[in-house]
Amino acid sequence: MMRFLADIPDDDVKWLDQLAREQGKSRAAVLREAVSAYRPQTSKDSLEQGFGAWARHGVSVDPHEYDRARRAEWTRPWDDDYDEVRAASPEYFTEEDDKERAHYVALTKKAAETLQKNRP
Repeated sequence: MMRFLADIPDDDVKWLDQLAREQGKSRAAVLREAVSAYRPQTSKDSLEQGFGAWARHGVSVDPHEYDRARRAEWTRPWDDDYDEVRAASPEYFTEEDDKERAHYVALTKKAAETLQKNRP
């Protein structure tokens, strides 16, 4: 068995001592039991815990449809792939999105023309 030093806030030490008295055990015994009880809860890493979570809870989603929806959700009118994503997923775009895209394209064109005029 290994010994180690740990800093624990005073309030927690008081609580721990009270619990140990109530149970008729030493502070060390209560700490050992707490670590033993906590250990099985944390044995899996987060990737292991999350893998397959949807399936375990009865959620079935087509991964390709999910990816398509998330890509459309995060595509903005000023993104270079806006037209491509919109063509693949028109149901996720609104008339307002198209107006913003047209405005962005017009501004970009105007800026390019102004830059071209001002070049020596």
